[in-house]
Amino acid sequence: MNAMNTQEVNTLSFISPTYGRMGLEEACRNIFDYMSEDPKANYSIIIGSDSEGYGEVDFVTALIVHRIGRGGRCFITRTKVPNIMVLKQKIYQEAALSLTITQTVVEQLKQFISEEVLFKGLEIHVDIGHNGPTRDTIKEIVGMIKGSGYTVKIKPDSFGASCVADRYTG
Repeated sequence: MNAMNTQEVNTLSFISPTYGRMGLEEACRNIFDYMSEDPKANYSIIIGSDSEGYGEVDFVTALIVHRIGRGGRCFITRTKVPNIMVLKQKIYQEAALSLTITQTVVEQLKQFISEEVLFKGLEIHVDIGHNGPTRDTIKEIVGMIKGSGYTVKIKPDSFGASCVADRYTG
């Protein structure tokens, strides 16, 4: 697996449909500002990845702050990874990217948001489900993410990966 390290994640460029291109630190600051606009609302912070193609694969990771019941904001980053030839390898790479980006986002957001608030709604969404060819990876992927201390959602509840990130692939 070609997992990124924290230093590489910190250099990623994110695109906000609302605010344009920014670095991870600025995206996290934007999340905090958004949550500060309505501090009594309930929030989820969601990270999910999707990909397209084989060979050199284009991975898209969505960082989402969801003001539950009243919209949200998303930040998208793209990563190209060479030599991905099979579905299982792609699925593991998507999960590893989401996990690595989540760990770095958590460290950034701890500067602004209490851990209690941060972890209350933090979710990693994975584009796998009980129907289709990804069903054989559920136990390992879910175990890897839960074992790292995060809540994980799979289809049909993984909209961060299967809808938001998917929208920006290709």
